[in-house]
Amino acid sequence: MRGVLLYNSHAGRGRITKHIDEIVEIFRQRDIELATREIAFDADPLEGYDDVELVVISGGDGTINFVVNKLRQRGINPQIGIIPSGTANDFAGALKMPRNTLRAARRIAEGTEHSIDCGEVDGSLFVNVLSFGVLTTTSQQTSDREKHMVGKLAYLRVGAKDLMTMHPIPLHVKCNDEEFDIDAVMCLVFNGETAGSFHLAPDAKLDDGLLDILILEYHNPVTTCINMLRHLVKGNPEAVHHLRCQSIEITSPLEERTDVDGQPGPSFPMHISCKVGALRIRY
Repeated sequence: MRGVLLYNSHAGRGRITKHIDEIVEIFRQRDIELATREIAFDADPLEGYDDVELVVISGGDGTINFVVNKLRQRGINPQIGIIPSGTANDFAGALKMPRNTLRAARRIAEGTEHSIDCGEVDGSLFVNVLSFGVLTTTSQQTSDREKHMVGKLAYLRVGAKDLMTMHPIPLHVKCNDEEFDIDAVMCLVFNGETAGSFHLAPDAKLDDGLLDILILEYHNPVTTCINMLRHLVKGNPEAVHHLRCQSIEITSPLEERTDVDGQPGPSFPMHISCKVGALRIRY
């Protein structure tokens, strides 16, 4: 088997770069010839690798998102392996991949193929979550330098600022046979289970053909914060609306910053669907 390791040297303080030769050897022992390439986000990382049978991605959710969409653009569908090396690694966590770099490499090399869902919004794929509203865009607003220095604590500064500017977002939602209006403060559309390592959609599955949607209804800043905390400790407040569907349409008259796998997302209106079994994940 011929494969390629695509790695983001800026993720996880660059620790992947210390293990490149060891990773290549792990795959060689399983008769997998693994080339290596550092990802440059202003270039196509798959140039010259259209015929590979396995693409191993080392990075966080944003890196995975970038590569998965490049694979689609090139019209190729190899097996994909994930070595988590980002800040939160939510998608890798949903796959139960080891955080240790070499253990993750062995899991992939010795693994088998699994059909895994992904989301699609307005023609682009996402692997973990699409979100907007308070606290949902902290990753894209936090610099890589801050992430490298203090890890997930870097999100606190942006999160505190976000809470100070909390406001209702009027939404019109179409999901399954249901259609309704709601003033939301936060909305998350999950393919995975977590956002920033918080288990917000613990019942979500990567292979059920459905998206799990959480909408937090706005009341006032104090009550809304209490409802957020209650949901985090599984208090099931009525203000949190949980939907499960294969596709959903969300519109709003406001221009809101949105987030897809930690990267800037699309504008309203958004047409979101689950692409059933679209990814061939090896683990």
